[in-house]
Amino acid sequence: MMRRFTLTLASTAVLLGLAACGDQPQEMNSAGVKQDDAPYTGVGKSQYLQSGWNAGDKTSWEQQLKARAQYGQNDYTRMSK
Repeated sequence: MMRRFTLTLASTAVLLGLAACGDQPQEMNSAGVKQDDAPYTGVGKSQYLQSGWNAGDKTSWEQQLKARAQYGQNDYTRMSK
């Protein structure tokens, strides 16, 4: 009786172990995948559009990021003396 229980338990463990190895590879279907655009291309007209930035112009995008980092996110320039 005990031997049959041990054999059943061992065979169940082996079957569960083999079932875990049966995972199929998951690959993306290239037909339905939309590639991301460059961040400087913009999203069209928006109320949040920063003045001085032209959508699709990489140099104006970089200038706006540089200005934001210097004036908007730099605590040393924002603090009054």
